[in-house]
Amino acid sequence: MVGKEYERKYKEDKPVIAICYDFDKTLSPDDMQAQGYIQSVGYDVPEFWKNSNALATDNEMDQNLAYMYVMKQKAEGKVLFTREKLTEYGANVQLFSGVEQWFERIREYGKEKGVIVEHYIISSGLKEMIEGTSVAKAGAFEKIYASSFYYNDNGVAIWPAQVVNYTGKTQFLFRIEKGVLDINDPAVNESFSPEEIRVPFRNIVYIGDSDTDIPCMKLVNSYGGHSIGVYNTETKDKAKVYKMMRDGRIKYFAPADYTEGTELDILVKSIIDRTAANEALEAFHYKYKKERITADKESNEEERKRTGLMMALENSDSFANTHTVISDLQKIDNWSFDEREILFRIALDNSQVRYILCDLDVETFYKKLLNSMKTLTSDAQKIKDILENRDC
Repeated sequence: MVGKEYERKYKEDKPVIAICYDFDKTLSPDDMQAQGYIQSVGYDVPEFWKNSNALATDNEMDQNLAYMYVMKQKAEGKVLFTREKLTEYGANVQLFSGVEQWFERIREYGKEKGVIVEHYIISSGLKEMIEGTSVAKAGAFEKIYASSFYYNDNGVAIWPAQVVNYTGKTQFLFRIEKGVLDINDPAVNESFSPEEIRVPFRNIVYIGDSDTDIPCMKLVNSYGGHSIGVYNTETKDKAKVYKMMRDGRIKYFAPADYTEGTELDILVKSIIDRTAANEALEAFHYKYKKERITADKESNEEERKRTGLMMALENSDSFANTHTVISDLQKIDNWSFDEREILFRIALDNSQVRYILCDLDVETFYKKLLNSMKTLTSDAQKIKDILENRDC
C-alpha cells in the first residue's frame, strides 16, 4: 500500500531474545474456545470440535476457518458475536501456574544480563480472546499473531481477517527475525545482511505443546535457536514431548509451570545466560569483520589483485588453472618479502603447483622470485634445490 508506514523494529545496541509462545495448552490448560464460549452457545466441547472438524474434512476446508465459521454460526440468536464479547470470553481464560508473573520477571532477568527479552504469541487461537487475557492487557506481548475476525461498523464479526494455521505460523518467525512485524509488510521478503538482522534465529526461543507447533520448532532448531516442548503439570502426560524430541523437533521439554525456580524458569534463564555470552563473541566477530571491510576499501586495487592471485594459486586444484594463475602472477613485479615467502610456501604445500614446478612458465616465475632475494630463506632454498635438481 502506497504511503503506509509499517510497524518495524531495528537492531538494538544490546542483543535481543524473542520468546515465542503457542497459546492453547502452552500458556493455558485448554483450548480458549472451550473455556466459556462453546458452553454459551449450547454445545459441549467434544461435539463442537467434532462438528468443526467434520466441516473442514467434508469441504476440504482449513480447520481454523472451519472453527471460526462454526463459532459465528452457532452464536446466531444466542450471543452477540462481537469483538467486545470475544474479549470478555478471553478475560475468563485460565492460565498455567506462574504465567501472570512470568513475562515481566523474565524481561527483568534479561535486563540484568544485558539482554532485551521480548515475548510474542504465535497461535491458531483467536487474537480477540488472547487480547482479553489479563497478561495481554498488562502489556506482556510485543506482538500477538493469531487468527482474527473482520468486524462491521457495529463491531459484529462478519468475516475472517487473519487465519493462522500450523504451517503459516513460520512466516511470523521471519518477521520477528527481521523486525518486520506488520503482517502486510512486504519487507519480510527482502534480503538482510547478518549485521542488520534484529533477532538472529539463534536468539529465538519457541515454546509449544503439540504437532501444530512442529513447523516452527523445526525451523527454529535448524537455524540454531531453542525449541521447548511443555506438558500439563496435572496430567504429567509426556507422550507428545517424547515424540517431538524423538523426531528432533525440540531440544528441551519441561512442565508448563511458569513460576520462579521451576524447571522451565531455570531452562529459559540458562538460554538467556548463554545468549549473553555468545552475543559478546558475535560482537567481536562483527567488529573484526567491519575492520576488514574498511581495510579492503582502503587498500588499492593492485594489493587486492595480488592477494586474490595468491589465494587462487593456493587453492588451485588443476594443472590448467595453475598455469593460468602463474601467467597472471608473472605480470606483477616488486613482490614484498612476505609475499615471496607466501608464494614459496604455496609451491611446497600445493601438490598441483609443486608437480609442475619445472614447467617452463612456472620455473621462470619462481626463478625470478629467487633472483630477487638477497638472502634465501629456508623455503626459498627448498624451491631452489628442487629446480636445480629437477626434482619436480
